[in-house]
Order: sequence, then C-alpha cells, then structure tokens
Amino acid sequence: MSAEAQSPSPDLRGWQTPLIAVGVACLALCAVGWLLSPDQFFRSYLLAFVFWAGLTLGCLGVLMMQYVTGGAWGIILRRTLESATRTLPAVLVFFLPLLLGLHRLYVWTDKNVVAADPLLQHKRPFLNVPFFLARAAVYFVCWLALIFFLNRWSRAQDDTGEPRFAWRLEHLSAPGLFLLSITISLALIDWVMSLEPRWYSTIYAVGFMAGEMLAAFAFSIAVVILLSSSAPLAGVVKPKHFRALGNLMLTFVMLWAYCAFSQYLLIWSGNLRAEIPWYLRRMTGGWGWVAIALIVFHFFLPFFLLLFREIKDHRRTLVTVAAVVILLRFVDLFWLVEPAFYKDRFSLHWLDFAALFGLGAIWLAVFARQLRARPLLPLRDPYAEEAFADE
Repeated sequence: MSAEAQSPSPDLRGWQTPLIAVGVACLALCAVGWLLSPDQFFRSYLLAFVFWAGLTLGCLGVLMMQYVTGGAWGIILRRTLESATRTLPAVLVFFLPLLLGLHRLYVWTDKNVVAADPLLQHKRPFLNVPFFLARAAVYFVCWLALIFFLNRWSRAQDDTGEPRFAWRLEHLSAPGLFLLSITISLALIDWVMSLEPRWYSTIYAVGFMAGEMLAAFAFSIAVVILLSSSAPLAGVVKPKHFRALGNLMLTFVMLWAYCAFSQYLLIWSGNLRAEIPWYLRRMTGGWGWVAIALIVFHFFLPFFLLLFREIKDHRRTLVTVAAVVILLRFVDLFWLVEPAFYKDRFSLHWLDFAALFGLGAIWLAVFARQLRARPLLPLRDPYAEEAFADE
C-alpha cells in the first residue's frame, strides 16, 4: 500500500462551519415555530429526530454485520460507518427536547383519554411516562456501550495489528446485533408506533430496521464516492468495490419492499379490523399519492437501476441512486409518522424542512469532524489485503 493511501482522511474542516451555520439558522426557525405552533413543532421535530437517529443506528447495524460476516466488502465503508456511529452523543442531545412535548405527541400521556379507553388502560403498565423515560435511558446506554467498544478496539487494531482485536470485534458484534435489534424494536414502539397505540404489527420493526440499514448503505456509499477522487481513496477504490456495495444496496431495497408488502398483505387479506384503519389513513386524503411515490421511487426505480452492472460501476450514477434512496427514506418516515396527526388530509409544513435540515446540518458537522479524526482506511484489518487487491 502506498504512503498516499496511508495518509489520513481529507481535511473536512471547511464543511463544518457552513454546516453549523445552517443548522443554527434552521433550529432558530424551529424555535420560532415552537412559539407559533408548539404541536406542529414537536411533530416535525420527532420526524427529523427519527430520521437522523435511524441513520446513526443503521450505520451501527451495518458495521456489526460486516464484522460478523467478514469479507472485504465493508473495508472501504469502515471509517464512514464508525464516524456515523460516533454521532450518537449528538443524537442523544437531539432527543432531549422531545421530553418537553410528550403530552403533545402521545395520547397515552393524557390520563383522561386513558381512563376512557379500556385498551389503553390495558397497555398502561408499559405506556406510561416514567417507564418510557427509563427505557429510553436503557436504549442509549446499550447503544453507547456498543459504539464505545467497537471504536476503541478498531483503533487498537489500527495501532497494533494484533489479531485479538479482530476476534473481539467479531464476538462483540454477534450478540451486539441481537441487542441492537431488540432495542431498536422497543424504541420504535415507544417513539413511533405508540403515536397510534391502538394499532400494532409484528413485522413493523423489521421493516423499519431494513429501511435504516438501506439508508446507512446509501449514505456510506455516497460519502465514499464523494471522497474517492482524492487521497487516500483515489487509486484504491475501484469499480469492483462499488459493484459489491451496489449489490448489497439492492439486497436491502428488496428486503425493505418485502417487509412493507408482507405487512400490507397480511393485514389487508386477513381483514384485521384493529389494524386496517392504519392503512386507510395512509391511503386517503392525499396520503395515497405518497404511498405510490414510495412504491415507484423507493423500490421499483432503485431495484431496476441496480440490476445493471454499468450503473453500479459508474460513480455518478451510483451516487445519484444512493441520494434518491436517502431522500425516499425520509419520505417513507414522513408517511409513517405524519398521518398519525393528520388522519383525513395530507399535510406538509415548513417546520418539517426546518427541523430536518437543522438537525441534519448539525449531525453532518459532527460526522465530518469524526471522519477526519482517523485515517480513512483500516489497513491492518485482516481483510484489507483482499479488499485492496487488483481485480
């Protein structure tokens, strides 16, 4: 490996100041929105929080999946994924304002509503504010612990090259994936599904995790492509890498679509009265057009494009597909979250964009800082030689 390839990642400090400025400006607009329309503020803020938290946790899932499965496909994504996971302290800070708006978001926090609904009374041992806060604390502790050890041992592997760190990373990631699956499922129930506490689905969390890992793949691929024209990735990243990553992105496109369709098919064909109204709200009042857009642009378009080797080999087209996937991931979350508040009409508010860009700009600034903190290539990983070998 050349000395150039061993150089640290490109200097991204020029991006941090503009991103922070955008983030502060957008969050200032959110503060104005909070004063003008607190209900809408918390709805938009929740949507933005779930998107950026989901992207962070999706990157954590992909990182551990690579350690468990092995292979060279994840080597060039390693630093991008690790840097994204280290934004979790910022995500924890993002979570705190939501605590001020629980009563505006979740009907189960209203004692009068619960007293009048036998089903909510039955769920009260789980859906109550103290237990909600305790669970959130457990989620973040688990995620922070996983991120701490994964990044610590990865750094030690870079410094020493000792095989024991590769063993540790693999054997932490296997139970770590199980722990991540359980905690994300419960967090999704708390933060999103309980917006409509009378509805439930056993495959909902699986589809959500598939969507977040898909977004993580798309984001990581886009970052690597954007950095591949300069050192240390220039001359190291080859079409074979993008081809492999494009194939994996295609896999998660199909997994997301399978989960989404399976949930719809089982509920609709089973004529489940308790669950069908959830879909009816998302198929009427303008929300149906969003569902059609998801089918076309979140599944059919990337599925069709990623079938072609030429598209996966071509950096510009692949990064375009990745950008579309990330955008449609937000649209998917918008379709999942917003109809809980606007059951009879489509609604798109300027606060939806202000919160998304505000949290997103701060998240990206933290990510850029983390990305430039370590060398961009894990050259002492056991699969590094295979990853960077000529075709």
